Amino acid sequence: MASEQVLELLSARKGHFLLESGHHGDLWLDLESLCLHPARVQAVVAELARPLAKLKVDAVCGPLVEGAFVGLMAALALDVRFTYSERFVRPTEDGLFPAGYRIPGPLRAGLAGKRVVIVNDVINAGSAMRGTLADLRDCGAVVVGVGALLVLGDAAAAFADEQGVPLLSVATLPNSLWNPAECPLCASGEPLQDIAGFVVSLGADGGSG
Repeated sequence: MASEQVLELLSARKGHFLLESGHHGDLWLDLESLCLHPARVQAVVAELARPLAKLKVDAVCGPLVEGAFVGLMAALALDVRFTYSERFVRPTEDGLFPAGYRIPGPLRAGLAGKRVVIVNDVINAGSAMRGTLADLRDCGAVVVGVGALLVLGDAAAAFADEQGVPLLSVATLPNSLWNPAECPLCASGEPLQDIAGFVVSLGADGGSG
């Protein structure tokens, strides 16, 4: 099954982690190794492309880094244009969703009026999805859906529903996600692992915040 193929592509760790969204979680995915064998990923992306094709999209947008690789494969499968969003630091008052995403300047004008689907590797709290969707709309694009190889938990589905866009995925898994002030792992004294130096640099997106 395609869902089993997705899980075979991912390396997971359990613990107490700071995610890109600023939330705490007990699952970390090492996404940097996702595309070590592109043909295997491409086969799974083909499964995702089938329902995406029904949305009649003009372009696919993938958030950098690994999400853009998956997005590019989806654009190839759909035979449509590809674009991407870049992450930047955007401090927030409550510390949640401190990473914004924007489309590079030379690509913005070409998105006006286009039907665009956001394609990511794994979506958890949806930091990349939220930032990319907001900036695509600022470009004048019509976001018609979000796709991912794997969706963790229900936060992404709730946000997509609020925004009126379908969320499509090859696989889903239940997942725990907490605001820092409400994290039971903090309360129990388990050390928080900031694996990627997230607070300093937003340097990697493992863990799919």
